[in-house]
Amino acid sequence: MGFLAWTALTGGLLLLMSLSSSWIHRGPVTSFGLYLIAGIIIGPWVLDLTRVDIIGQPELAAHITEITMAASLFITGLKLRLPFRDNSWRVGFRLAFPAMLLTVGAMTLVIHTLTSFNWPLSLAFAAIIAPTDPVLASLISVNDARDDDSLRVALSSEAGMNDGSALPLLLLAVLLFTGQQPDAHFLAHWAIVDVIWAIGMGLAVGFLLGRMIGVLATYLRNANKDVAPNDFLALALMALSYAAAQYMDASGFLAAFAAGVGLRRAELGFIRNAPAEHLPEDDRCAPAEELVNPNVRAIGDGGLVKSVGLVVSDALFFGDTIERLLAAGMVIVLGITLADHWNSYGLLLALILFFIVRPLAVWLATIGTGMPRIRRLLIGWLGIRGIGSINYIAFAWVHGMGGEEARTMVDMALTLVVTSIVVHGITVTPLLNWRTARLSARQQDKENG
Repeated sequence: MGFLAWTALTGGLLLLMSLSSSWIHRGPVTSFGLYLIAGIIIGPWVLDLTRVDIIGQPELAAHITEITMAASLFITGLKLRLPFRDNSWRVGFRLAFPAMLLTVGAMTLVIHTLTSFNWPLSLAFAAIIAPTDPVLASLISVNDARDDDSLRVALSSEAGMNDGSALPLLLLAVLLFTGQQPDAHFLAHWAIVDVIWAIGMGLAVGFLLGRMIGVLATYLRNANKDVAPNDFLALALMALSYAAAQYMDASGFLAAFAAGVGLRRAELGFIRNAPAEHLPEDDRCAPAEELVNPNVRAIGDGGLVKSVGLVVSDALFFGDTIERLLAAGMVIVLGITLADHWNSYGLLLALILFFIVRPLAVWLATIGTGMPRIRRLLIGWLGIRGIGSINYIAFAWVHGMGGEEARTMVDMALTLVVTSIVVHGITVTPLLNWRTARLSARQQDKENG
């Protein structure tokens, strides 16, 4: 196929997805499931129009997935507006760290027992498939800054933070795989540099950049009465936070997430300090982006509130668009490459992870939180895997992991990711609809009783 044919095919697919979006939201298959099917159709299994091998070009795969992940994590952080003292943040922390560590430990043992892979390779597999994905979790993550649903906030904050626990474990596996001796000095250096420093500095750098740039952009807009669209602010924050953290050997993914959180904290600061005439009492809890009409870009006498509203709304619009576009492309590539990496053993491992390990890890990590049993079970199930696992695969390959057994591990991991996209994609809408109906019925009973 030539360039024009590919252009027409891309345009046709995007048009089809746009026109059928309302049906997709009501149907049993998510948009990412349809992108996956499209990739399978144009790949070697059906039409054989093109071939892509992710581990054949690991550096390219790593960079594209890094961009996709950074965009998604930034937007996830920007939508989380609840106070830090809210219990949903604490639940998210438990999911991202204790539950993640339990999942990695259990899956390491499972893969070593079932496949006889050595311990470093088993640990690498577990670290690759354990994190939930912020990119493909759009149906279960927070919808907007007003969304305070405990289930969605917990899953979103987990997806935003779990790279802080999974990536150091993958790095440990790669180092052990490539011949590092696990003596006391090595383990101490890994714990201090790759865990404590990477997590702490990543969060600090991202949060400070997000808050400082948010405040600066708001004051400049207000001073200059600037109402022109400024979509590149989101891209600048994603790039600067990720690059600054990586340069300092900290977690770029945590920095991107924290940058979104920091920008949101800047918006909250302007809302809290807004003069009464600029913000009526009924609007004092509303996100600033909802107080401005992006199609009527006049600040007028709205002051800093309307300025920060324009800053945040531009960041959300641009970030959402970039995230969806890159995620769609990566899922199509995953569908294409599946023919070269399908491994039926990955289905067994998917069943063990989805039905036993993840639910049990979530249940144990949320003991004492007071969370209702149904919510704990739903969180245990709704842990979709996706682009993040592909990034981890490329990361491992770039940093020296290779060989026949490692390729088999990659095949199983990619098969598990595809299984997650299909299985979780089919079940998420019915489960969330059932939960909504159940909560509505309970609320009605309270009102009537």
